[in-house]
Amino acid sequence: MTEIKVFAGSSHPALVDKICERLGISRAKVKIGKFLNQETNVEIKESVRGCDCYIVQTSNENVNDLVMETLILTNACVTASASRVFVVLPCYPYSRLDQRGSERKAVGGKLVANLLTTAGASAILTMDLHSEQTEGFFDIPVDNLLARPLFVQWLNQNYKNPESCVIVSPDAGGVKRVTAVADRFKTGFAIFHRDRRGENKIARQLVVGHVKGKACVILDDLADTCETLVTAAEALKNCDAASVIAIVTHGLFSPNSIERIENTLNISVKDKLIVTNTLPQAENLLKSSKIEVIDISQLLSEAIRRTHNSESVRALFDTVPGIFN
Repeated sequence: MTEIKVFAGSSHPALVDKICERLGISRAKVKIGKFLNQETNVEIKESVRGCDCYIVQTSNENVNDLVMETLILTNACVTASASRVFVVLPCYPYSRLDQRGSERKAVGGKLVANLLTTAGASAILTMDLHSEQTEGFFDIPVDNLLARPLFVQWLNQNYKNPESCVIVSPDAGGVKRVTAVADRFKTGFAIFHRDRRGENKIARQLVVGHVKGKACVILDDLADTCETLVTAAEALKNCDAASVIAIVTHGLFSPNSIERIENTLNISVKDKLIVTNTLPQAENLLKSSKIEVIDISQLLSEAIRRTHNSESVRALFDTVPGIFN
C-alpha cells in the first residue's frame, strides 16, 4: 500500500504530533527556514517518491508567511515525485475574503485556492469554512469537515438536561450552523440580531427566542476580536440568561480579545469560551481561565486515514464512527 507521509508546517507542530500518534506513524522530516532576505527555504529530508503526502498547516498571526511556506512545501513534494499531495488546512487562510461585495474587495480566498492548485495540491482537507461557497473556488476535491459532532459531544457531557439550554446564533449568517447543533442536541435555539446604520453605528439589537433562565450557548465559526461574542453575551445577560458560554471552531484571538472575554463572561462560574485546537491555544490558556480546548486531532487523523484508503469521508460530517456516537 502507498505510504503516508505527514509533514508539519511551522504553524502548529503540536497538532501534527497528535495526528501522527493516532495514525501510528512518525512525522515526516523536513527543514523549514528562511534566507537572510526572509525568503522561505524548504528542504524535504526523506524520500517521498510514490507516497501520499499530507501537509498540515493552519493560519495564525503569520498567515502570509505560512501561505507561502505551504505553497513551497506542496510544490517540493510534487517535484520529489510524491504520488498525491493533500493540503490539510484546519483553519483556511483568507476565508473571510470570499466575495467582492460593494467595495470592490479582492477575493483573497479564491486567490489562495488558485495558488494551492498551481502549486500541485491534489486535494484540500479543511474544517468549518467561514463560507461554504469557498469550496467552489477549487477545481480539485475539497473536504470541509465540521466541528459539529465535537460540539454536540461536549454539550452532552456538560448538560444532562438539554431543555435547560438554548443554542444562540450571534448573527443571521450562523443560523444554519446553530439549528443543526440544536437539532442534534434536541434543544431550542435563538438568534441575536443587530441593525447597523453606517460604520460603527448600531441602530438596534434584540434577541429572538426564549433565553430567560436558560444556559445560553453562543455558537460561531471563529473568534477574532470577540466583539460580536461580547455584544451577544451582554444582550443575553440583559435578557436574564442563567449563564452564557461561547463555542467557536477557530480561535484567532487578536490583541485585547481575551481581555474582552474575561470581562464579559463572568455572570457565573459556568461561563466559558470553548474553542478547538485548529489554531495553537497554549498561550491563550495561560491568559484566561475561561478558555477550554476541544482536540480535533482524532477527527483529522480519521479523515486522513479514510482519504488515504479511498474511503468515504461523508460520515465524519456528523460523527466519527465508534467514537462520538
